[in-house]
Amino acid sequence: MEQLKRMAIFATVVDRGSMVAAAEVLGMTASAVSQQIRKLEQSTQVSLLHRTTRKLTLTEAGATFYQSCAQVLALAQQAEQRLAELRDAPVGELRIAAPVGFSGRPISAALAPLLQAHSGLSLTLLFHDEQIDLIEQRIDLAIRVGTLQDSSLVARHIGDSRMLLCAAPSYLARRPSISRPEDLVGQDWLVLSDPQHSVLNLQGPGDAVEKLRIESRVNCNNILAVRHFTLAGMGISLQPEQEIRDELALGSLRVLLPDWRLPPFGIYLVTPRRAAQPAKVRYAIEALRQHLLLA
Repeated sequence: MEQLKRMAIFATVVDRGSMVAAAEVLGMTASAVSQQIRKLEQSTQVSLLHRTTRKLTLTEAGATFYQSCAQVLALAQQAEQRLAELRDAPVGELRIAAPVGFSGRPISAALAPLLQAHSGLSLTLLFHDEQIDLIEQRIDLAIRVGTLQDSSLVARHIGDSRMLLCAAPSYLARRPSISRPEDLVGQDWLVLSDPQHSVLNLQGPGDAVEKLRIESRVNCNNILAVRHFTLAGMGISLQPEQEIRDELALGSLRVLLPDWRLPPFGIYLVTPRRAAQPAKVRYAIEALRQHLLLA
């Protein structure tokens, strides 16, 4: 590293034409600059500069060596500029992981304006209902729901949502009326592959609590597939409230037992632990925070 520093000093001396001028740029004394040049010549065992009382001139070896030193200095300056761009403006590839259910309007409503405003930013989205390793997959930002366990990550709680008991009118037309929690037992259940969803903990009027174990007829690791089966009238499922607003408004899904609710779950924006987040991540966090639960 010391040798690279001396190469940068040498290139600056040549560019500025004197030790004194280089010292002013580098924030060093002229004698310190001269000492570093001498050490560089000693380590390379080559004379790089002709020194006279009037000016400095390059030796033949010095002229050749200067070209390489100038390239090293230019690359270092480019790298520093690139880091400044990453710190100050959203540029480069932004990699986001999210549950499959977020693959529609919530993500696009938040991130489309960000992409339109910053042409140097590109986006890679990975949708998984299973949690993936953020470090291994080079994920900048992940949306996660429920209980978080990995303490090596930084989580920002942005709100809460609920799972709603849902069924299509066509399913309900074939079944006896569901008016009590006990009526849910023995129904055709469409379940997301998650041990937490095999037991229902319902909270009702007057702080009443019902705990029911359900048996799935269809078990799937993808919430959208569970939703499609539900819309097709194949059974009852739990669906995130913020993801089915359109279906509820259209009447293609109906909420069962509206007076009985499941406990809310948290929605988090999660990042790997870093000393400082690049601008692309900071901008994305703010965009998602503003839109995610409102879309």
